[in-house]
Amino acid sequence: MTVPGRDDRVVVVGAGVVGAFSAYFLARAGRSVTLVDAGTFGGGCSHGNCGYICPSHVLPLAGPGAIRQALRTMMQKGSPIRIGVGTVLRDPGWFVRFARRCNEAAMMAAAGPIMALTKSSRTLYDEIIRDESLACEWDRNGLLFVFRTRAAMDHYAEVDHLLRDRFNTPARRLDGDALTEFEPALRPGLPGAWLYEGDAQLRPDRLMDELRRVLTARGVSIVENRKVTGFIRRDGKASGVRTEQGEIPADRVVVSLGAWTPGLARELGCKVPIQPGKGYSVTYPKPEGSPALPMIFEEDRVAVSPFHSGFRIGSMMELVGPDTSLDPNRLGVLTETANRYLKPQTTGRPLESWWGWRPMTPDGLPLIGASPALSNVVVAAGHNMLGMTMGPATGKLVAELIGGETTHVDPGPYAVGRF
Repeated sequence: MTVPGRDDRVVVVGAGVVGAFSAYFLARAGRSVTLVDAGTFGGGCSHGNCGYICPSHVLPLAGPGAIRQALRTMMQKGSPIRIGVGTVLRDPGWFVRFARRCNEAAMMAAAGPIMALTKSSRTLYDEIIRDESLACEWDRNGLLFVFRTRAAMDHYAEVDHLLRDRFNTPARRLDGDALTEFEPALRPGLPGAWLYEGDAQLRPDRLMDELRRVLTARGVSIVENRKVTGFIRRDGKASGVRTEQGEIPADRVVVSLGAWTPGLARELGCKVPIQPGKGYSVTYPKPEGSPALPMIFEEDRVAVSPFHSGFRIGSMMELVGPDTSLDPNRLGVLTETANRYLKPQTTGRPLESWWGWRPMTPDGLPLIGASPALSNVVVAAGHNMLGMTMGPATGKLVAELIGGETTHVDPGPYAVGRF
């Protein structure tokens, strides 16, 4: 890519956290940026997730034993995992690619690039929140992985050993009484937990509100409720985007549509193997005696987020296609599970019940790089369950690629045409 002039017009398609941070770094570089979304700014998967900024999440979903564990979990009542038969039949290639990655070599090959983005983002969050005075309920207390059985607690020691030795991401072990002393909100009798002290938490909707404020102040034009349907093409490049309400001219385009990105696959000239992984959350008023820091109940795959202004419980992974229903039974499983671990019981009417689509790739890595068909179009999508964590580093990488700069992380592993 050639180095653009400072008056270059960039259209960023998709106003989730990845699109917002892409717009942020592009505007900081002096470019004229328009951010366009089919819905509202920050209204998709960036709204109701648990807000973890977690360098500890180095390992991809595809790993040794992942399929066996998923099948076993699916047989349990209230399973956090669902896979629709129709989804598999509609896109068998995605599931075949995933299955082929469920080995140690492939897992380790993905872990390094995941770590590069998560650790970069963790540093960038500190800097951006400080420099832009973002009021997003930022807490750097760490993340607690809590276990209900001794066998699972001890087995996780193998994961800790791997993360400690290979990725310099150690956890602090808290057994029995040490755990309840550290976090009095947990019920006594739990065997223990592992604390990742380098992880952090924020409230996603507050972050997106603050990013909107910052982007607007930097001159970014935010266009909502305008679906992009394709590109205006000229000499092998995009000279703008087509929308349902007309065209928007551009010198560069960034596609950050998350789970919606496959809709532009033909125009991008490549395979975009992204499955929508449906997740849920329910947000309550913060109970008295709430936990001091976020935690994951690893064996039940349920997470809790004690925000300053509320208490969120989230989880579920449903590969069931574009199902837009909100299943109250799934929300009930979240609350019941959290109440089995915590002394303060979450009851009553929630402040918000929510679902969103995580953009899941078979290898666990996002797609970041130039479109094979249009040299001035950059894709930034497919961040799996780590969009909030990887957002700043991805946005910085996008701006570096567009600017023809030396990138702060190696973009090779995220190549758009790797499938």
